[in-house]
Amino acid sequence: MVETIQWSDAGVVMIDQTRLPREEVYVTCRDYREVAEAIRSMVIRGAPAIGVAAAMGVALGVLRADPDRLDPEFETICATLAATRPTAVNLFWAIDRMKKLYAGIRACPVEEIRRRLVEEARKIRREDIAINEAIGRNGAPLVPDGKTVLTHCNAGALATAGYGTALGVVRAAVASGKRIDVFADETRPFLQGARLTVWELQRDGIPATLIADSMAGHFLKSGRIGCVVVGADRIAANGDVANKIGTYTVAVLAHENGVPFYVAAPVSTLDLSLASGDEIPIEQRPAAEVTHVFGVAVAPDGIRVENPAFDVTPQRYVTAIVTERGVARPPYAESLRRLGG
Repeated sequence: MVETIQWSDAGVVMIDQTRLPREEVYVTCRDYREVAEAIRSMVIRGAPAIGVAAAMGVALGVLRADPDRLDPEFETICATLAATRPTAVNLFWAIDRMKKLYAGIRACPVEEIRRRLVEEARKIRREDIAINEAIGRNGAPLVPDGKTVLTHCNAGALATAGYGTALGVVRAAVASGKRIDVFADETRPFLQGARLTVWELQRDGIPATLIADSMAGHFLKSGRIGCVVVGADRIAANGDVANKIGTYTVAVLAHENGVPFYVAAPVSTLDLSLASGDEIPIEQRPAAEVTHVFGVAVAPDGIRVENPAFDVTPQRYVTAIVTERGVARPPYAESLRRLGG
């Protein structure tokens, strides 16, 4: 399984996802600002992976901070990392967890503070892998044997510390002996499905087929697709789900054709402070991601562009939400509250 992110003596090591699938290159972030830029530029992406990166960025920043100015520098470190991407709630969950630890140990000697923060960041990474494996075990029974699973974007090992959420469900279903294959939407404009999802599945030896986003309705109507499984970047209290742009379209098409639509995500992706998806902030990405493909212009100069990175799927289109603590079903206001504690 690919190592998405690791802690090392030199800094935070992560695979550069902007260079996949052609090059498998690892970069080392030696400063919290470099971690922040890696998150912002999507060298690392995927809600759980961003959370792990943020925690490691906090720890790295404190290691390099001036011991005599630790409190104000800690606030700057956290604020810098929090400003990178607005939609994925795991980012803020991880930073808040590091803040709570720091608040409890800030009176300790500096070396102990640093050691404890590094330990916590590494613990978050280990926990994420275990959580994803539990999501896979809980979701595998939902996948029909002998059918095709459709997924959108990348919610695999690359989007997490390892194993994956949506692809974790696929991996667990295959490990249980089910005969399935995967259709992966290309996921315009950043092409996470084309560049990342099918690359992961090929490495695992799981049969995969790449399709253009506009083909999803055709195949959902065909009867070949047994279920849709996607990840999530933030889930509101009522079950509305923010995920990569285009997910809403797939959910509506799945509903129209009677295909179950499952969301696989850790409990840390729940944002029960938001009543509905209408309150979820949607990140706007650069126009060049739409007008250019791998640096080559595919649109006329000067054209206006809208490039929201995420959309929100209303809970009425979500069949179930798979977490490490169990499977939530409608009414989500009740089931998510129970799972979220």
